[in-house]
Amino acid sequence: MAAWQVVARAQQPERMRRIGVLLSATADDAEFQVWVGAFLQGLAILGWTLGGNLRIDTRWAGTNAADIHTHAAELVALQPEVILAHGTSSVTPLLQITRTVPVVFVSTTDPVGAGLVNSFTRPGGNATGFMAFEYSLSAKWLELLKRITPDVMRVGVLRESGQGSGTNYFAVIQAVAPLLKVEVSPVNTSDAEEIERAITIYSRAPNGGLVVTPSPAARQHSNLIVKLTAQHRLAAVYPYRYFMAGGGLISYGPNQIDQYRRAAGYVDRILKGEKPFDLPVQSPAKYETLINLKTAKALGLTIPETLLATADEVIQ
Repeated sequence: MAAWQVVARAQQPERMRRIGVLLSATADDAEFQVWVGAFLQGLAILGWTLGGNLRIDTRWAGTNAADIHTHAAELVALQPEVILAHGTSSVTPLLQITRTVPVVFVSTTDPVGAGLVNSFTRPGGNATGFMAFEYSLSAKWLELLKRITPDVMRVGVLRESGQGSGTNYFAVIQAVAPLLKVEVSPVNTSDAEEIERAITIYSRAPNGGLVVTPSPAARQHSNLIVKLTAQHRLAAVYPYRYFMAGGGLISYGPNQIDQYRRAAGYVDRILKGEKPFDLPVQSPAKYETLINLKTAKALGLTIPETLLATADEVIQ
């Protein structure tokens, strides 16, 4: 009987664990598909098998705040053991709904300032994860634009209306603008129609450039933004490499694939018993610079050799 009990215990299937994924994008977003693939790959390396010992409930919530909140509530109701969430716009509604379900976030900006955690080293609540930017980093975008286009005199800062992060990015850029001898102004946008109108109006005056700040709208309409900057011959700096796929001039930002892979490690640790308030918020391991020489040539720009030498990738 004792031997039979040992064999029976050995034959019991491994317990199925359940996690949720909340994404501020649509299911046909190719970049998000790649990032989620990296997350799943990271989980597989750590021994988690979909349909075997792990079940994942995914909600593609889009960029509408009301839709994101609805999907967040649906996920919490499923009682997952941990939720992966992309961006502040996804994490905020989750924390409004639950203070018990662990949340691992990726691609947030200043999670302390946004109220997602108490501190980077001791998050203190049910959320932790991987931040994309600190607001101070936005000065780098203006610096890069000035290095590429020394004659630029005025810079528009494309930001999403209603997003507090856009105001903070602009404040940093505005503070360093006098040192670089440029005049900056906000270019407020929300949807595709407003983006097209705002960039068209801004481009009418000479000696202008553009800094595109991170936001759900900029992410959703990235191809449109790149198309408009080319159409109006505006030099522009972008926060993520996915803008480069459509012909962007230069980008400076974190590697999103790496963030999703690292997030798999935090989900694994939480499933194995660790608590989010003990896991420090992590910054990107590295920020990468990409330059598109074809776009530079089309705009009549010569990229400094010193900048080309330090770029992580140069697109010919």
